[in-house]
Amino acid sequence: QVQLVESGGGLVQAGGSLRLSCAASGRIVSVNAMGWYRQAPGKQRELVAGITRGGSINYAESVKGRFTISRDNAKNTVYLQMNSLKPEDTAVYYCNADVRTFYFSRSEDYWGQGTQVTVSS
Repeated sequence: QVQLVESGGGLVQAGGSLRLSCAASGRIVSVNAMGWYRQAPGKQRELVAGITRGGSINYAESVKGRFTISRDNAKNTVYLQMNSLKPEDTAVYYCNADVRTFYFSRSEDYWGQGTQVTVSS
């Protein structure tokens, strides 16, 4: 139906930067909100940043001023630029998208498989 494929994760030292990408593909009618979530071991998944099709953005307080979310509607792709990374940013980062497809009468949430981000001291 819909696939979300993430890329850009890896190992970086504290203070470094990474850029995550997520592309949606499939029988897509429209892509509404897109966002990034993260989950550290033993913790619940939390919203990092979200962006609507019209460009409205929200960030978790812990990443404001350090992370930037953006999207390319023509490519159904969302990005997350992460600067000044801290060890507490270490987690698996998941792409999320609210997508209307040809198979359902309403939009549904889809998730990527996740990409590991590890920030060392």
